[in-house]
Amino acid sequence: MKHSIRIKLTLLLIFLTSSIILVSWMVNKTIGMDYYMKSEEKSLIKTYNQLKQIYWSTDDFQGSDDDFRTFREQQVDLLMSSTHFNILIVNNNFQRVYPLSERSSKMDTSMLRYLNELIKARPGDGSSVDEIFEQGYTIQKNNVKDLNGEYLDLFGIMFDRYDNKYLLILRSPIQGVQGAANISSQLFAYIGILMSVIGAIVMFWVSKKYTVPIQEMAMIANRMVHLDFDARVTRINQDELGQLGNNMNELSAKLEETISELKTANNELRKDIDQKIQIDEMRKEFISHVSHELKTPIALIQGYAEGLKDNVNDDPESREFYCEVIVDEAHKMNTMVKKLLTLNQIEFGNNVVHMERFDIVALVKNLIQASDILYKKAEATIDFQQEEPIYVWADEYMIEEVISNYLSNALHHLSEKGTITVRFEPRGNEVRVYVANTGKQIPEEELDKLWIKFYKVDKARTREYGGSGVGLSIVAATMNAHGKAYGVQNTEDGVEFYIDLDRNPTEKIQEDQTNLPNDLSKKDANS
Repeated sequence: MKHSIRIKLTLLLIFLTSSIILVSWMVNKTIGMDYYMKSEEKSLIKTYNQLKQIYWSTDDFQGSDDDFRTFREQQVDLLMSSTHFNILIVNNNFQRVYPLSERSSKMDTSMLRYLNELIKARPGDGSSVDEIFEQGYTIQKNNVKDLNGEYLDLFGIMFDRYDNKYLLILRSPIQGVQGAANISSQLFAYIGILMSVIGAIVMFWVSKKYTVPIQEMAMIANRMVHLDFDARVTRINQDELGQLGNNMNELSAKLEETISELKTANNELRKDIDQKIQIDEMRKEFISHVSHELKTPIALIQGYAEGLKDNVNDDPESREFYCEVIVDEAHKMNTMVKKLLTLNQIEFGNNVVHMERFDIVALVKNLIQASDILYKKAEATIDFQQEEPIYVWADEYMIEEVISNYLSNALHHLSEKGTITVRFEPRGNEVRVYVANTGKQIPEEELDKLWIKFYKVDKARTREYGGSGVGLSIVAATMNAHGKAYGVQNTEDGVEFYIDLDRNPTEKIQEDQTNLPNDLSKKDANS
């Protein structure tokens, strides 16, 4: 609160007002009396000139001399009633003209005595008489003992229309002037104090109009510091504060936009960095796994080739066996390398997905027929009952690779004389393709690891049929490229893999129509 602008403005106003009052009071005390004396002298001169005008400007008066004197006295009475001066006018014979003798008082007697003393002074001796003859009047400050006070006296000469000369004295009590000055100073001080209090109250109240918007802007600025850019200045006045509020609103919007762009750029940069790290890790992992997977077949090929070279067995059957092992291991290496290249292309986005419409049922039939001899050799039963075509949208070549990997995986892990089941499940605008086999279940904690490159649950069995652990990784990469779901789950008697594919929209409409009542489906067909 002690740092509030309202308090500071109010205290500043009080300080300025008090300073003005103090300075004014000091000035009034030091030079105020001189100022009032000058003002009083000007007032005496003004009254003297007005009296001269009265005596001189009555030339057009029509009437007797007595009436004229009466009229002139009335004019003087009227003038003197508006002043606080005492006046005495005598003629050239030193006889009272105004006020009349019967209205004389102790003040008149004193003024008459001073007037008489002034007239007795000789011209040319540097006295006040010289001023009277030069400018018609003189002003003196006199200490009148018989009246116990100081007075400011104007002595002057006047002439009437008959060219008669008159002497006058205008007297103003200095004590009255000084008293008026003191009273004026006190009144000014009281008024100043009152105005200071009123001004402080008004300033404290009016300043709220300016401090409240400033407080709001400070709060909004604090929210902006904490990255809250939804705050906006609502008190928009047509002044500098309103302009500041508009600028703060624009600043908030610009900061929000800029920070949003920075965050977007930061996210992109983070993705690039993560991708680079991921690529490096994949490269290291790839080299490690490839070297590990190739180590065994290379060792076998090398061993059997050296055996052939050294003629370990001379009989034709042994040499034939050696050659078959070499060819078989070379074939496995070739297959693994091809799969690795395919996986690498898919993961790095080099293999573009070409969307096309095809019959997934026909694709599965062709794959089963192509591997029929393998199924018969393993005495496997194929459960595939779908006859009606199901059209989907996907990359046919890549999906063929996925289904082929599923079927191959199911065959290699099939129980003795087991069953491989392929079925389809409509799911809205998609169809889910299941490939299941009877046999040993996969531990639940191993299910999520199947999609990792070179991961093998049963390494001995995988080696037996030449598996590299890359097939399911190709499935995962392919379905991620399509943006579709894939997965694996244990069943009561084995394991089941699945993928989701987009169905043909017209097929979905036709299927929905077949599920309608007969009368409605006929109506739609007719329409």
